[in-house]
Amino acid sequence: PPLYLRTTDEMLNEFSYLDSDLAEEIVITNPAKISDMIEDISPIHPDKCPPVLDNSEEELRNSCHARAKEIYGDPVPKVVHDRLEKELDSIIGNGYAVMYIMARRLVLKSNEDGYLVGSRGSVGSSFAATMSGITEVNPLKPHYYCLNCQYSEFDSEEIRSLNGGVGWDLPDKKCPRCGAPLHKDGIDTPFETFLGFNGDKEPDIDLNFSGEYQANAHAYTEVMFGKGHTFRAGTITGVADKTAFGYVKKYAEVRDIQARSGFFEHLAKGFTNVKNTTGQHPGGIMVCPRDMDVHHFTPIQHPANKKESGVLTTHFDYHSIEGRMTKLDILGHDDPTIIRMLEDLTGIDAKTIPFDDPKTLSLFSSTEGIGLTPEQLQGDQVASLAVPECGTKFVRGMLEDSRPQTFSDLVRISGFSHGTNVWLDNAQDLIKNGTCKLNEAISTRDDVMNFLIHRGMDRKHSFFVMENVRKGKGIEKRNKQGQATTEFEAEMRENNIPEWFIESCKKISYLFPRAHAVAYVMMAFRIAWFKVYHPLAFYAAYFSIRAKAFDLRIMTGDLKTQMTEFNRIKALDRAASPKDKDLMSALEVSMEMYQRGYRFINVDIQHSEARRFSIKDGALLPPFLAIESLGETVADAIVAEREERPFTSLKDLQRRCKVSNTIIDLMKELKCCGELPEDEQMSLFGA
Repeated sequence: PPLYLRTTDEMLNEFSYLDSDLAEEIVITNPAKISDMIEDISPIHPDKCPPVLDNSEEELRNSCHARAKEIYGDPVPKVVHDRLEKELDSIIGNGYAVMYIMARRLVLKSNEDGYLVGSRGSVGSSFAATMSGITEVNPLKPHYYCLNCQYSEFDSEEIRSLNGGVGWDLPDKKCPRCGAPLHKDGIDTPFETFLGFNGDKEPDIDLNFSGEYQANAHAYTEVMFGKGHTFRAGTITGVADKTAFGYVKKYAEVRDIQARSGFFEHLAKGFTNVKNTTGQHPGGIMVCPRDMDVHHFTPIQHPANKKESGVLTTHFDYHSIEGRMTKLDILGHDDPTIIRMLEDLTGIDAKTIPFDDPKTLSLFSSTEGIGLTPEQLQGDQVASLAVPECGTKFVRGMLEDSRPQTFSDLVRISGFSHGTNVWLDNAQDLIKNGTCKLNEAISTRDDVMNFLIHRGMDRKHSFFVMENVRKGKGIEKRNKQGQATTEFEAEMRENNIPEWFIESCKKISYLFPRAHAVAYVMMAFRIAWFKVYHPLAFYAAYFSIRAKAFDLRIMTGDLKTQMTEFNRIKALDRAASPKDKDLMSALEVSMEMYQRGYRFINVDIQHSEARRFSIKDGALLPPFLAIESLGETVADAIVAEREERPFTSLKDLQRRCKVSNTIIDLMKELKCCGELPEDEQMSLFGA
């Protein structure tokens, strides 16, 4: 039907059967008159309405000071006290204490239940977040401290000579007061990167929970705020530009409309990004204050209108209401899940792993840590394969180019790999040409501010340069006409900032937060430590959680069998299917494991787990899910029934676990059934 917004002339034409003065009164005068009679109203609540947790300001201040005294003694050193008070005054003064307490309670609950939580973004730049237990990242300058007698050291020859490193790069040292080994910490990030220059920026606390614990964390928000006050953040998916163009082309084809492509593109723009469907954010939770109804902010719905799901989602896109409702980011991530599995397999607390272990560090610059040569690793010069953040071909190439020697070097490489126009045609060339060293090149947003401040530039101006560069806007602030409104570049030259640094700033499109890079590297380093000292546990965790493909026939074969398949897929190059590419990645890790003297054994009906790889007789035992086409329901059923009573035959297995004939035939072909006879009669009469 011809229902669309008409122009004034079109509307007058619709009323052409009336007198022209009367038509003008109906179309122009009266609507304007009615509009003038209506007050300005907002269809949704106009103000930010944060949730309330009783005594959140007091809880935040007390928990921060208690932890600071536990680490640094009472009274705490001036540098600790000043940083903490400055942040707490900003956080509490601007009404953000409740956001810290929400995050703190979620993290503590996850830790109590045995799962580490990783922090995302720049929350690690907040010392209050560290002291309240939200993040493990400590943003203070590198320092020593003693948990035995609360001695601390923030200024010494070792610290001064660190030159841009992090605390874990400091040499080992014993406490001069009690003789105990000193702890090392501190990554030197300014709080401005998280809370803004004036400390009034709304905190955005993003947390990485274990994927298998994420649902528990979501449920706990309901415990904190009460039933009916927490909702999954809704999303709206619009029509993509290519899809819109396809609609127009089809419309033209059906109606035999002939026109140039530009005309079709013009039509397509009319409904590009128009709402197509609603969905939900993978980890976002919207919190409604206890004394308000959610309908003040948004309608709510069941996702896909499935009322039995029990989940309620905001119907409005969360972007349109997050300025009014508080959004929590409770994201699922593999690293905490892997660490929990490694802890369960080895009995080792991952928090006790030292971040300066030389053998683990060597994985990122050579292959010696795992006792193999580059030739055994398909020519790789480093041994970081299957280590999170460092296992891709691209990052391994960066590691080979830069040969990191310290933890801070790894942080820089994480920044390079997550930034845009930071490494390629920028830092890579500067390091290769000897223009600057690895520890001088810009890798994270904090590097810009720290470099400028240490060279004597105004702190506020250094902050603004960092903000411009990290967003890809160059060095200067500009007005709408694109004209520079600052003279930061001239000020940089006055402070003898090198030309290579200035040019590097101009090339950057996006910079990663240093605290985020540190948090990622901490997780990766812990997992890498297991690769060195507990290899079977490491590979079991990798194939259980990260590997996207597993071929039982090939993987249980010898090294030559695996190499043949690897080379077959490699020869396909771009013609390889996504499934082949996933298998190729898994084979690369499997071949490394075989080179180290470990192997896979066949699925065992009596001992295999349903979903995860386990260690048996010095080898890796695949789960039932490793059998192609065998689904999670059947895998879980086999384990559950096996624990009830042993299987007496294949028929018994099939009947009790509802396994299809196809799967049974495949299990027989793969020899996964051990000595189970076909049916009970064969078992009884020894046929």
